[in-house]
Amino acid sequence: MLKIAWSSIYNHPLPIGHRFPMDKYDLLPSQLLHEGTIVEQNIFEPRQLTQSEIVSVHKPTYWAKLQKVDFTRQEERRSGFPISEQLVKRETTINAGTIQCAEYALQYGMAMNIAGGTHHAFSDRAEGFCLLNDIAIASKYLLDHQKAKQILVVDLDVHQGNGTAEIFKNEPRVFTFSMHGEHNYPLQKEQSDLDIPLKDGTDDKTYLSLLDRNLNMLLDKVEPDFIFYQSGVDILETDKLGRLGLTIEGCKQRDQMVIEAAKKNNLPMVASMGGGYSEDIRDIIEAHANTYRIAQTTFF
Repeated sequence: MLKIAWSSIYNHPLPIGHRFPMDKYDLLPSQLLHEGTIVEQNIFEPRQLTQSEIVSVHKPTYWAKLQKVDFTRQEERRSGFPISEQLVKRETTINAGTIQCAEYALQYGMAMNIAGGTHHAFSDRAEGFCLLNDIAIASKYLLDHQKAKQILVVDLDVHQGNGTAEIFKNEPRVFTFSMHGEHNYPLQKEQSDLDIPLKDGTDDKTYLSLLDRNLNMLLDKVEPDFIFYQSGVDILETDKLGRLGLTIEGCKQRDQMVIEAAKKNNLPMVASMGGGYSEDIRDIIEAHANTYRIAQTTFF
């Protein structure tokens, strides 16, 4: 059974005019339930993250700042969010959901988090709408509990997974692969194990050819036994922050390529949703929903 992490806390209220689209976290599960892609039994409510899980990846001093909501204006601006106790609770819930998804993926083959993909969170700071790095925390959980030996992070959000790259720069058991807009945020890139920078306006054909070649190469080279997939849909040509030129069909083929590769190679996988900032919320929901549809038909 496809297990999906979701909580009502995901749809945290933000000030009017804030550009982060929280509505999608309620609209996406509603759409998937309405069309019959999933049923209520597919959805689970995440637990809370433990302190030991957090500080296995993030600096204790940074976690203390989050607990106290002790951020300077500059730190808050860098995070992209007005920091509050409720927002920190949201983040710990999302991160715990990705750990639980990893457990379900080991059992069923694949699991998914309606939120997550918080790849801009560094070991010691928040950036780009990300306070804690769910892929990093779940990867460390699997390694610490001897549930995985070699992890491949496939980060296909339009923005580089800079926080994940920083956290795992000296960890050979986690290979970070980021395919992202060359001239997009963050301006100062980190060094992933493999970075594929993309030109503005990159189209479906170019994107999918690059992904196919590099994904197959990495599966042979890295020999992972677990995959974390950051499936941001801000690669769409309609995205306000994206700068690439992919269609919804191209984004769907991307998901199909990654998910089918995991299934073919018997690799458990967790997908976290990542970004999506198209002007029309229907484009965001349709692109995200395709990821779930493909997962359901491929694995279950």
